[in-house]
Parts: sequence; structure tokens; C-alpha cells
Amino acid sequence: MLVETTRGQQLGEVVSVRPVREGDKGNLKPIRRRATSRDLALRQQWQQRGVEAQGVAREVAAQLGLPVKIVTAEYTFDGQRLTLLYASDERKVNLSELQRRLQSALSVHVDLQRVGPRDHAKLLGGYGACGEMRCCSRFLPEFSPVSIKMAKMQGVSLNPSEITGVCGRLRCCLVYENEQYVEACKTMPRRKKRVRTPHGEGKVVDLLPLQGTVIVRVEDRRLEVPAEDVEIISTHE
Repeated sequence: MLVETTRGQQLGEVVSVRPVREGDKGNLKPIRRRATSRDLALRQQWQQRGVEAQGVAREVAAQLGLPVKIVTAEYTFDGQRLTLLYASDERKVNLSELQRRLQSALSVHVDLQRVGPRDHAKLLGGYGACGEMRCCSRFLPEFSPVSIKMAKMQGVSLNPSEITGVCGRLRCCLVYENEQYVEACKTMPRRKKRVRTPHGEGKVVDLLPLQGTVIVRVEDRRLEVPAEDVEIISTHE
């Protein structure tokens, strides 16, 4: 479909159909028409031009000594605007000269937009540590907040190489089962608590929330005990 966007006309693909809600009316962009075979061929031409523009932008950025990496370049369907997405470790970089030179060299209006580490990884694509294509590139429409507490609750190793993705941030997949872990832990004792078990008194050393079991050290033994068979010893006893 040929649609209007904040960056001009673009070709889009229908992924779902639903009724228009009252609050949506002022936020919806118009659909011009269905795409034709000519439109698809034209998009390929602009995509190739985008690859060429990305190369030019990288060369000019290097000449200017700018601490930026040009991630991708995308022309609007009508070729009136070129959007360059870049990544940088520095929060503020003066790109006015880069923009001026690119507009002169490419004869098009140039927009420069910074992307964060996660968006950068999403655009790069590739595979994660699990061997599957990265979630962000495959199906995630947006990024959810991820905390180290989620990793601790799930018993995941806190080794940075094991809990961080290629973006250098905590892995998005830590969110997927977090609600189940939170719910399961509500009925379980905390780690280091003294408890009574059918095998005697001991200390909780670990939890297996999704299995509903508690790892308890009783004397010199580590035992896996169902959560319902564990009783917390009151500090007043």
C-alpha cells in the first residue's frame, strides 16, 4: 500500500485489519492506494540509491572526523527526502556540516536521526546467543524495560556475557517469563531463610519457581523440596 507517513510517502504492508476506534481518528495517516508492480520496482531503485547514499554519508562523516556510525539510509517513495539513521556513543554531536555536505552532494533533503543501542542491533539483524534470529529484528514492535532483578529471580547467571545482547543491554528475553516467575515466587520462601522440611530444618539456598520447588541445605545435603512442604521458621521462635 502507498501511505503517507511523517517522513513522506512510503510503501507499507498490511499486517492486520481492525475497526477504527474513536481515539484513533486524529492520529491515522491516509492510505493513497494499493501498490502496483511499478511501485515495487521503483522501491527497489530507491533502496539501491539508499545503499549508495549510506556509503557517501559514511565517507563524509569520516572526512569530518565525526564519532558517528551511519546505520542505514532510506529514501521516501517519491525520493524527496533521505533519512539517515546513525549511532553514536556521544549524546550530542554537531551534524550540521555533515547534513549540508550530503544535501549538496545528493541533491535531496537529508534528515539525520540518532538511534539507541537496541534499535541499532534491531537494524543490523543477525542471530542471538540462542541460535535464533534476534527477537528485536524478528518480531518485537517495541522494547520493554529490563532489570537485573529479573535475571536474579530467574536464576540466570549474572555474567555480563550471558545476560547481555549484542546491543550491550540486558537481553529482551528476560521479560518474557518474568510475570510467571513473579507469580510463582509469591508462595515461596526467600533465599537464605531458615525453614522446616520433612527432612529437617535447613536454609533456603535456591528456588525453582516454575517447578514449584525449593532447594534447601539440610546439614551437609542439598535437597529439592516441594514448596508446599516447606515452612518458614519464625524469628520469634
